[in-house]
Amino acid sequence: MIILMKKDCTNDQVQKVIAVLKNKGLGANLSTGSQATIIGVLGDKSRLETENLELMDGVEKCVPIMHSYKLASREMVPEGRKVKIKNVIIGGKQLVMMAGPCAVESEQQIMTAAQGVKKAGAQFLRGGAYKPRTSPYAFQGLEDEGYRLLREAADATGLLVISEVTDYEQIEIAGKYCDMLQVGARNMQNFRLLRELGRSGMPVLLKRGMASTIEEWLDAAEYILSEGNANVVLCERGIRTFETATRNTLDVSAVPVVKERSSLPIIIDPSHAAGKQRYVESLALAGIAAGADGLIVEVHPEPKKAMSDAAQQLTFEQYAALFQHAAKVAEAIGRTL
Repeated sequence: MIILMKKDCTNDQVQKVIAVLKNKGLGANLSTGSQATIIGVLGDKSRLETENLELMDGVEKCVPIMHSYKLASREMVPEGRKVKIKNVIIGGKQLVMMAGPCAVESEQQIMTAAQGVKKAGAQFLRGGAYKPRTSPYAFQGLEDEGYRLLREAADATGLLVISEVTDYEQIEIAGKYCDMLQVGARNMQNFRLLRELGRSGMPVLLKRGMASTIEEWLDAAEYILSEGNANVVLCERGIRTFETATRNTLDVSAVPVVKERSSLPIIIDPSHAAGKQRYVESLALAGIAAGADGLIVEVHPEPKKAMSDAAQQLTFEQYAALFQHAAKVAEAIGRTL
């Protein structure tokens, strides 16, 4: 349930409502936006059966939320949430571009990658330090050293850093080097990891599980938000279907559905959806046209020599071309790069 406060409500009235909720053993999540002040009620609302909150001063009305995801719902923040990371805002008019190699392979490789994606216009440097791979014999990443190299390359080029954590024990070390932490598709329902990320307060990019419904995806986001961390961005990276022409099937329809049901920003990962370099740009442009708040794209100095996901990584020239075309699509729908 959410409690919609009147436009002219006072802070004292808001705090009195929150006090009643806490007295009943319920949680309260306060959202103050340009359109309304909303209090999200967390817990068993049957505890309020003897309370008529709508008679309290400053309360406009109480609205039940039927979704299992309360804090991630559109009702909680009707105008949509924005996630601010230093000078970058995800969820605003300007699209956010994240790019870099699948994995950090060496100091020279990641530094060259950072310079290339920065020149094209990216704001974030992406790169895997810990790589969850299907085969135990595949390259697993440089681990903690990878985080350090990412930070050095980003600082040298004025970029922000996003990298994946695969276990809750990695959060502390990753937090020292990264500006945003990524939860990969394989870990979307790793609830211990999600809760710890919620407690960390770090901005989180939550990828959709390869066989997960949108509702399951938003429920996963709710785990992070329920621990007090509202800095969550969703990432559609393609789902597993019967089709084999691409690595995964990009669910472009997930973008407008998420925008309707959830307040969270959403970006597109066309690289993991395509699995092939030649399809990446088309999927990226489709995602932007559908209303995505940005892109995360795999870009490598020499894709053919990449130690992981070589087939789907773009060259610098290809990424620069994608960036220019994306700017035109963004302009057509009233957004900017």
